[in-house]
Amino acid sequence: MSEINRFPQPPSAPLPTELASSIEPPTSTGILPTTARVVSVPAEPQGALNRAGGNEPLAAQTVAATTESPPAAIVLNIALQRIAVVCLFGLFFLCLLWEIWLAPLRPGGTLLFLKALPLAFAMRGTLRGSLYTIQWASMLVLLYLMEGVVRVMSDPPGPSIALAWVEIVLATGFFFSSVFYVRPAKKVAKALQKAEKVKR
Repeated sequence: MSEINRFPQPPSAPLPTELASSIEPPTSTGILPTTARVVSVPAEPQGALNRAGGNEPLAAQTVAATTESPPAAIVLNIALQRIAVVCLFGLFFLCLLWEIWLAPLRPGGTLLFLKALPLAFAMRGTLRGSLYTIQWASMLVLLYLMEGVVRVMSDPPGPSIALAWVEIVLATGFFFSSVFYVRPAKKVAKALQKAEKVKR
């Protein structure tokens, strides 16, 4: 008789009723904070193994199966979008009031107030949280950041320098808030690109 048959293992005793009832499977509520926006990512029509099929070599099927799939949704921070909206609108009205009333280059104002016009094209998309609009607007505000730096160093002492500092703060705030707002979407885009390279 083998060692296993000579010393049989006793059957496992069932858990007591009180202990068994106290054990609950882990659950996830899936509740997102109120300051987050979820943008769904189009799901792929078939799984990685179905795409590989039976005609593909085993190595190709293994790579497709072990590749980490990109997330199905993008969680965007609404607080960052609101900061970007405040900075954009503040920069727009600052440019208008600066060159018309507060500290124009010449008394009565000049046509330099038209520099606020490009910002108006980004207002609607930024209010809606458009990733495309916020992304190109973050590059646009760098021009206003550079203008503020130049005018701080070149304008004569007076209210113009204070307004230039406000322009620097608003442009910097919009730039960083928009960069961090778009960042999760860029990560998902990179994950999708990696998945496409693996499929090829």
